[in-house]
Amino acid sequence: MSARMSALRVLGACRQNGAWADAALAAELRRESLSVSDAALTSRIVYGVMQSRMLLDYYLGAYCTQRLDHLQQPLPDILRIGAYQILFLDKVPDSAAVNESVELAKASKRSAASGLVNAVLRKLSQNKDRLPALPEDAIERLSVETSHPAWLVERMTKLLGMEGAEAFLRANNAVAPVTVQVNPLKTACDRLLAELSGEGVEAKPHDWVPDCFELSGVGDLTTLGAFYRGEFTVQDAAARLVSLISGVKPGMRVLDVCAAPGGKSFSAAFAMRNEGSVVACDLHENKLKRIRDGAARLGVGCIETVAADGRVFRSEWENAFDAVLCDVPCSGLGIIRKKPDIRYKDPGELASLPPIQRDILSNASRYVKPGGVLVYSTCTVLPEENENVTDAFLKENRDFSYEPFDLPIGTAPGRITLWPQTHGTDGFYISKLRKKNT
Repeated sequence: MSARMSALRVLGACRQNGAWADAALAAELRRESLSVSDAALTSRIVYGVMQSRMLLDYYLGAYCTQRLDHLQQPLPDILRIGAYQILFLDKVPDSAAVNESVELAKASKRSAASGLVNAVLRKLSQNKDRLPALPEDAIERLSVETSHPAWLVERMTKLLGMEGAEAFLRANNAVAPVTVQVNPLKTACDRLLAELSGEGVEAKPHDWVPDCFELSGVGDLTTLGAFYRGEFTVQDAAARLVSLISGVKPGMRVLDVCAAPGGKSFSAAFAMRNEGSVVACDLHENKLKRIRDGAARLGVGCIETVAADGRVFRSEWENAFDAVLCDVPCSGLGIIRKKPDIRYKDPGELASLPPIQRDILSNASRYVKPGGVLVYSTCTVLPEENENVTDAFLKENRDFSYEPFDLPIGTAPGRITLWPQTHGTDGFYISKLRKKNT
């Protein structure tokens, strides 16, 4: 029961404390020192329940005499854990899923409800080949089937059409690859491939993003010798493109306005061959320490960390940087496959983001040298946080303009939105703005 109990604790931390599933899961795995197989099952259950929660609740509701949200906690999560195993994990016998869920209820001081857990999950198991029909309405059906709230399904449908929206929503429920960027200061692509293979890790080059590998057959990356030696950094391929698009070179002075956890600063330092300077900023000292620790592991000496608010002007930085990177706070709707709980965010909070994003971009633009580059990026796919922000900025700042850039998949007209279902990366927006050389 240890894997399932760990999964229950993680789901409880997300529900009670507002923790993100990936962070709560990592903390639980560190604390419990589970076996490799139990750690894998815990992770699978946590992500599976998060990814399929609405669908699980729909089916459980058909066999439970009480509404799930009327049950005492953690009974709804226990039922979801059992239902997920029954419906999605072929290697777990239904009887084991039911019995372990009953034991979870007892261990959680809900023994009086163990009969309900047993009855509901047995009914689900008996009917899993003839489950209740999904809603007839197209939006509602897709919402339940992919476990995305209706508002997000409607938004994506307006943006991509029904077929495109469905592809995006299903991609969000796929397993995201572990992507790493090679550290050229420490090793070369072919050498890293050989070393990873020697440690039992399968690695293949990303389909189109240079210097990136997708890994499989790996558990805790930090246990790998190649990680310890600083030969790679974990970073999605889309985020790696920021330094490529910015065109940073050795000797430049670069500012990363919202740098934590440091991936784009590291990638810039790689491109600069550790020659020049990268100023990495964040509001919080604990995040800056992570950047410093990462730089030390990677052998990067050109990064300086500074506690700074991206919206507050610093006169000493005015017109001082060859390139300024602005990966601003955003809704995160492009990384749902990695953070499945993002889909359940309050949509009302999204309206507050574009003004913050505009303020950061406007302030950061004052730090760009004449002739320099300003790169704006987000890990979301909503136009109101992406091209609407940069378009509005350019209308108010005539000394900047979009600059086209080349990628292995083609030339972009100064901006691009990447999609998981199309490009095999996180959902990501990147724009390149050039300041006039006057």
